[in-house]
Amino acid sequence: MPNRPKLKRAGTNTAPNAATLERILYFLKLTREAEYRIERVLYRQGKIVGGVYTGRGQEAVTVGGAIQLVDGDVVTPTHRDFAAHVIRGLTLKEIFCNWLGRVGAPTRGRDGGPHIGDIRRGIIAPVSPVGAWCPVACGAAIALQWHGQGNIALTFFGEGTSSRGDIHEAMNLAAVMKLPVVFMCNNNSYAYSTPPEKQYAVESLAVRGPAYGMPGVSVNGNDVLAVYAAAQKAIARARAGRGPSLIECRTFRMTGHSAHDAAGYVPVELKKMWEKKDPILRLEKHMLARRLMTRERLAALDAAIQKEIDEAVVQAEASPFPEGRDAVEGVYCEPGDCWWEKTRVIG
Repeated sequence: MPNRPKLKRAGTNTAPNAATLERILYFLKLTREAEYRIERVLYRQGKIVGGVYTGRGQEAVTVGGAIQLVDGDVVTPTHRDFAAHVIRGLTLKEIFCNWLGRVGAPTRGRDGGPHIGDIRRGIIAPVSPVGAWCPVACGAAIALQWHGQGNIALTFFGEGTSSRGDIHEAMNLAAVMKLPVVFMCNNNSYAYSTPPEKQYAVESLAVRGPAYGMPGVSVNGNDVLAVYAAAQKAIARARAGRGPSLIECRTFRMTGHSAHDAAGYVPVELKKMWEKKDPILRLEKHMLARRLMTRERLAALDAAIQKEIDEAVVQAEASPFPEGRDAVEGVYCEPGDCWWEKTRVIG
């Protein structure tokens, strides 16, 4: 298993080296297997309550972008961006604790779903109104711009979410203020059960970038190297103070909208076509062909990931549930102890 090194700035306009490619493959595989355990095992065992959303088939979008973030950057992931959390430093135990509603979770057992975040690690948790985190990403970008340290905000959203007003307001604001934010649209072919042709008339959502005054590019979202290259360019532009960019990643959700959705609305032939374009198999083939990976190393990586997940699940299930009296902690405050009464107003 590749180590999780301290986040540091990478060079611009450079292809990932062998070590980075192995980290990318590790996070792709870790995401796929961890989400399988969440959706196909723990949820079906009745240990997870509520909606379960995974990103099977579209992992390359998150990994290709988030793996380039550094200390001080901010990311606003969606409910399908599992990889963003582990890349930014959340442990598997913390994530499984969150899904299982245990105290060792970022939400301290108050949420058994995907609303995971940790501002200390630069992760702003998603909220149920999809896309509402994009204006929040702009707010973070304003703060980062003011500090002037070259940090950026990376925000993910789906093609279905792109029809919401939040997205348009966020992109317009970002372009006007030249904010250091990168918009990554995960076009996974179905907004729940709605195909693209039923939702928008343009051939590519990337054209919306120039409409707001920012670059827009459309890439193969199942090719993590293409995603990496596009994100690298957009991130470098944002760090240099040149403003935002929009990246449309064309991919496919190889599962239902959520664990309870059998996705019967998707034609079988379409599923089979996209299965052949699996982003993990694609990267494995690339690395094997260039002798950057061996079959034996792949087997060892798979075994290490399974072991890591097994141990994290055991640890999470052994963690206690929260006490009922803790439910209102951080929700209400006593007179004289509220944050606005402690905050000194500068003026």
